[in-house]
Amino acid sequence: MIKRIYDLVMNAEKNPLRSLPKYVRFQLMTVLSIMWTTVFSIWSGLTYLFGPSVMIHMILILGIVFTAEIFRYAKRLSNAVIKVQS
Repeated sequence: MIKRIYDLVMNAEKNPLRSLPKYVRFQLMTVLSIMWTTVFSIWSGLTYLFGPSVMIHMILILGIVFTAEIFRYAKRLSNAVIKVQS
């Protein structure tokens, strides 16, 4: 599955650029590679610079997820109690 997904993006013979001439595919794949290199470089730099902010946001998101799971558990538990009482 991973190989198939990889081929759909990275293999110019299988991705949506396959119908274009080889030199155009090469040019577009080069542009995409430069663009993604830039995106990941900026992202990693921002993560390094704003690491504490990212950590705080992760803690906040984990708190929200934990709260939602507790509420879901309580709802299931209350439904089970109601069924037993009926």
